[in-house]
Amino acid sequence: MVLAGGRGSRMGGVDKGLQNFNGTPLALHTVLRLQMQEGRHIGELMLNANRNLAAYEAFGAPVWPDTLSDYAGPLAGFMTGLERCETPYLLTVPCDTPLFPMDLASRLAAAFDDDTTEIAMAAAREEDGQLRAQPVFCLMRVHLLESLVAFTQSGGRKIDRWTEQHKTVLVPFDRPGDDPRAFCNTNTLAELHALEKS
Repeated sequence: MVLAGGRGSRMGGVDKGLQNFNGTPLALHTVLRLQMQEGRHIGELMLNANRNLAAYEAFGAPVWPDTLSDYAGPLAGFMTGLERCETPYLLTVPCDTPLFPMDLASRLAAAFDDDTTEIAMAAAREEDGQLRAQPVFCLMRVHLLESLVAFTQSGGRKIDRWTEQHKTVLVPFDRPGDDPRAFCNTNTLAELHALEKS
């Protein structure tokens, strides 16, 4: 599930997923990068968007708006994906992080070698050397839908408050050769243009 359902408020209200990165709309770039994932761990792709649906549909994948109202954040995208997913696992990737790892799916999937794992979440090193979770890059079991529905119905909106209720494994992307910019997300047009030039 490519998450493109936000308001784009830090980009001046523009639809972030439709902004170009090296000549390709961010959401389409994300779809194409997922299709090229090492090991072909990706099943059917879906997009989560809440406006300009026809533009997103042109990218060739089903487009599903949030089932929660009021732009409820990434968890709304998680819920939409879990409701529509027809495989045992759902992978979520935001549309605003165009350099995410080409082996994201396979490395997250390896965390499920432990049968108790419910969620695998990417983590990356910050400039200060600390490993920081990247909570919108998740691979999760689809049976978590019921838990997420209960969490959001009780007013929950923060990803970490929900994931801490489950066996969540952090998967570090800090090997030699891993791109330090892999999880740089572009919240503003200036950040997007700077990443293009880097």
